[in-house]
This record gives sequence, C-alpha cells and structure tokens, in this order.
Amino acid sequence: MNWQVEYTLRAVKQLKKLPTGVKDTVLALVMDITEKGPVRGDWPNFSKLNSNECHCHLKKGRPTYVACWRILDKKNKIIEIYYVGTHEKAPY
Repeated sequence: MNWQVEYTLRAVKQLKKLPTGVKDTVLALVMDITEKGPVRGDWPNFSKLNSNECHCHLKKGRPTYVACWRILDKKNKIIEIYYVGTHEKAPY
C-alpha cells in the first residue's frame, strides 16, 4: 500500500510561488515519498526533525529550497507536507 501525501493550504500557496525546476523536484519528492515512505535518506541533506517530522533540501545554492513534512497517521500511511520554500524561512 502506498503512502498518501497531502498538503497544507500554506504549502500549496508556497508551491505556486516556486521556480519551475524546484516545483518539478517537489513533485519528484512526493512521488518518492508515496512509493517508498517518509524516511528519504537518499535525498540531499535529509534529516528527521523529530519522530514524526522530516525535511530535505530541494535545491542547493542561493537560495536553498527545502521541503518539510510530517507523518499524520502511520497506520493509514498519511503524510502532510507543511512547508516548501527557502531554507531561511523554514519552520525548524
């Protein structure tokens, strides 16, 4: 069974403002999370923020873009992306 990925309203708004290349990377990350789960050690600078939250870098350089997500329900396999944007404004 695949994981279900949801977005917060804030993340949807942030996603619309991202450059096209970064949007494509977010979609690739979402596909990867859907198929393989929330712990993505094969993505650059991936780390667990706590037991239910993770983040990784989407694009290096200036500015650096990151994505943050949390596990809402392990049993039903639901993940929520709550931030996509620059590293400077990331909520961690």
